[in-house]
Amino acid sequence: MSTTYSFQIYNSVSLLPLEWNSLAAENIFLTREYLEVLENSSPVNMICHFIGIFKEEKLAGIVVTQFLFAEKLDSFGDRDQCLKTSVRNFAFKNFASHVLFVGNNMLTGQNAFSFDPAVKQSKAIQTLHKAINQLKKDLKQSGKKVHITSIKDFTALEIEPLQAEFKNNYTFSTQPNMIFEINKNWKSEQDYIDALSKKYRDQYKRARKKAEAIEKQKMSLNDIRKYEDVIYDLYFHVAKNAPFNTFFLARNHFSFFKEIMKENFLFYGYFLDGKLIGFNTLIKNGTVMDTYFLGYDETIQREKMLYLNMLYDMIAYSINQGFSEIVFARTALEIKSSVGAKPQKMYGLITHSNALINHNIAKLFNYLEPKTEWKERNPFRE
Repeated sequence: MSTTYSFQIYNSVSLLPLEWNSLAAENIFLTREYLEVLENSSPVNMICHFIGIFKEEKLAGIVVTQFLFAEKLDSFGDRDQCLKTSVRNFAFKNFASHVLFVGNNMLTGQNAFSFDPAVKQSKAIQTLHKAINQLKKDLKQSGKKVHITSIKDFTALEIEPLQAEFKNNYTFSTQPNMIFEINKNWKSEQDYIDALSKKYRDQYKRARKKAEAIEKQKMSLNDIRKYEDVIYDLYFHVAKNAPFNTFFLARNHFSFFKEIMKENFLFYGYFLDGKLIGFNTLIKNGTVMDTYFLGYDETIQREKMLYLNMLYDMIAYSINQGFSEIVFARTALEIKSSVGAKPQKMYGLITHSNALINHNIAKLFNYLEPKTEWKERNPFRE
């Protein structure tokens, strides 16, 4: 007798099966608490759906999807004001403004799904395929045609079973995920500093000296609420100047995150002469520390090497708290490399609803995903 697999699409966290978290498998980004944050303070141009995969009657897989529509976005990133950007924005608006992500476009890494280890993976992925097709039909009926479907972010090994199922999808690789492995013998920040070569120890000392006047403060929910507008301006400044952006966070995102996730979400403010000039955020994810969004005043950032100091602070905290690694995600690859993060190649699958465009998806993708030239550094003594 063959086993039947089925799926259920949920458009609200409140409707998720009670046993949902039992399948989140150590990943905080698949738990209903985090998904509640996502649902209630998501970007204005994002709609989240959640998929349950069932083997007979039993929940055997959980999936997160995000539908992004570009109509409500004013900016896809302002940094590269040139012809290529205007072409890219035109292409994005007309051929790629409705994107369905299977996974989480706000994070780096495999935060798309988790299956019960007892199920047959190929069957679960086949059912996922059917669920995605159904979700696209549902969206179309509500007047939202999906242009692009993207399943992301996977390592070379993780992507293989997906490639086998999603045969007509183009496999792409974007900027790598920057991972900082914490040496098991390090017990304090000093151990990290001692492991650096002279050049990078000097970089560390110079950065720390520049930031002497800056006060760092761990901020509570009330603090975050009090500074909400300043925080948003600092975040927005950084996000707007990114080379390419598909969303902007909701204004209440950080306070809502803190309210729901409590001590698993850390918010640090950086003050100069009593004024908030920057912040960074961290998320505890089992033994892994995930870096999240940050913001800063650009004029002070340069002079005080604020961004570099934030990276050192994140490393110091993670070592002190006994974490095994830090996910520094994408962007600013070279500076992250200079503090010791290593690139991990990530892959995704992409397909376009228009057959002609899909045939040329590699070209379109190269337009939409700006290439980054950067040099890898090794700050540690040999």
